[in-house]
Amino acid sequence: MTFSSDRSRAWVDVDLAALVANARTVAAVSGSRLLPMVKANGYGLGAVEVARALESVDPWGFGVASVDEGAALRAGGITRPLLVVTPLAPAAIDQHLELDLRPSIGDPAALAAWTARTARPFHVEIDTGMSRAGVRWNDRPALEVFRAAAGTAKGWEGVFTHFLAAESDVDTTVRQWDRFQEVLQSLPRRPALVHAANSAAALRGRGFAGDLVRPGIFLYGGEAGKPDPRPVAALRARVVAVRSIAAGDTVGYGAAWQAAGPSVIATLGIGYADGFPRSAPKGLPLSREIELHGKLVPVVGRVAMDLCMTAVESTVSVGDVATLFGGLVSLDRQAEAAGTISYELLTRLGPRVARCYERSS
Repeated sequence: MTFSSDRSRAWVDVDLAALVANARTVAAVSGSRLLPMVKANGYGLGAVEVARALESVDPWGFGVASVDEGAALRAGGITRPLLVVTPLAPAAIDQHLELDLRPSIGDPAALAAWTARTARPFHVEIDTGMSRAGVRWNDRPALEVFRAAAGTAKGWEGVFTHFLAAESDVDTTVRQWDRFQEVLQSLPRRPALVHAANSAAALRGRGFAGDLVRPGIFLYGGEAGKPDPRPVAALRARVVAVRSIAAGDTVGYGAAWQAAGPSVIATLGIGYADGFPRSAPKGLPLSREIELHGKLVPVVGRVAMDLCMTAVESTVSVGDVATLFGGLVSLDRQAEAAGTISYELLTRLGPRVARCYERSS
């Protein structure tokens, strides 16, 4: 049997219309313009294709995590503003200028280095509790430097913070928002673009919206509160082998699974090198299942580098297609069953998993 090379083994179908629909939902609920996060290669789905599709919602720009990610978007013809959300290293200023990238600045030394070189736009990050990057909301000496710059640095375009638990802890989110507002009110000039909300905060309404919202996982079909997103990514794999085994026979490395009775084992052409996790921690409430012939079937034995196995009851043939997530098993359910989160399940998709784009719903 002959297949397209893109779908001969393992691939992910990417519904770009669903991606755009999710973006429109965020914009409608938040009432704000979008700064979509397309870092980590568009959450594993292809940053250039994702950004091109999102052009239809007229975003302010896009968020990336590195200069290289910005370069890939520029090479793909993306001309909107690109904000690099990793803190600026002064050694990277030349690359930022060459590619017209907005840096994120969160310490006085980086601020001095940027403003000494250029009047081009930059954004300042305020750390309101994440304790990861940015100028601390209560670091008075550092904030004095930034307050002085607010009145003189023509390139200061935006200011932002990052919520640490918007999907689960409203009180903490409000506390962070209040800290952020205190810093904003202390500045002699409000920057043109204030932004804080990720997917979960943006979907709470207009309270945390600011001038921009920065949706990420919800765009790609991951849960982030209500409403539910439209599924965007469907991970597929071909059946590459089928065999019948007897009671007591084992499957996979380490003989980790043993057949209780006569069983049919279908081997799929996907493994942990493709981004399907090797194993789930013991004690998780969900078993690992995939969809085959419209039914849920269990993953058995240890997932190998290039292959994994499932026990089936119906007739299965080499060449049949299984759906690992994006069908009967959602992205979030598969992530939970593997002991991880939807973000990681998407971003760990390997380069040999073809990205196949669908542009109409």
